[in-house]
Amino acid sequence: MTDGVYRSAEAAAAVAKQYRRVLDQWPVAKAERRLPTRQGPTFVVACGPEEAPPVVLLHGAQANSAAWMLDIALWSTKFRLFAVDMIGEAGFSAPARLPLAGDSHALWLDDVFAGLELSRAALAGTSLGGWLALDYASRRPAAVGALALISPAGIGRQKNFLLKTAPLLLLGSWGRRRMREMVFGPAPKTLPEAVQPLADLMEGVGRAIKPRVVRIPRLTDAELGRLRMPILAIVGGRDVLLESRETQERLQRAAPQAEICFLEEGYHFLPDQTACVMAFLERSVSSWQDEAR
Repeated sequence: MTDGVYRSAEAAAAVAKQYRRVLDQWPVAKAERRLPTRQGPTFVVACGPEEAPPVVLLHGAQANSAAWMLDIALWSTKFRLFAVDMIGEAGFSAPARLPLAGDSHALWLDDVFAGLELSRAALAGTSLGGWLALDYASRRPAAVGALALISPAGIGRQKNFLLKTAPLLLLGSWGRRRMREMVFGPAPKTLPEAVQPLADLMEGVGRAIKPRVVRIPRLTDAELGRLRMPILAIVGGRDVLLESRETQERLQRAAPQAEICFLEEGYHFLPDQTACVMAFLERSVSSWQDEAR
């Protein structure tokens, strides 16, 4: 099933142009790949030492691999990173929006792993990318050595954010800004010059792309319990999209090995988690590599 991703062809072209400019400012040496998959081409940015442990990065909805730009410099010192543009989103992968229920996305990731010649990797995912990582780990546990999840969908209940905030759309730019602040937190008065192109890209994506208005499948307690790999979950107490308390409680009950970082004042967007995720990856990736040997 393939749905339109952008509001217009002009909007798609504008985002592609912005994305290319941001990718050209990638903070470390990189290679770009376009992998053939059963859903069409998938765009991947690879960086870090080729012999280092592999980590697959899965961004959230209404985004692309540029979302990892501020994390790459540190993580790539110790890991081989593969930032994957999710199909059906605002990147350079195929515009295929498949049903989230079922194994369609897992089969697509099978092709991505095959194209990257990966038999096992750590997965890092945020929001919808967190769900994608969880779904794949539950279906292909042998392929996933560790899970680093930031505001992951698929565990706590999804809130009716769009329904509750729809009246704000009638208030023009002020209403849209208010909705954005509810998800991302208050905008800083000034941004560092190096960050501005990324912020402009994400703002452009928000205007250009059609949001996914779907109910994201949640893993059952039994499925969570079968996740035996190391897990890090970082969630915010002020998340307006997902029930973070329930995410915490379900993981504590069903996957007691999970490390949970609950940020009471955190929103759905949780910046500045680079060092926390790095420390987790350094601990957990070495453990599953020892198991493999």
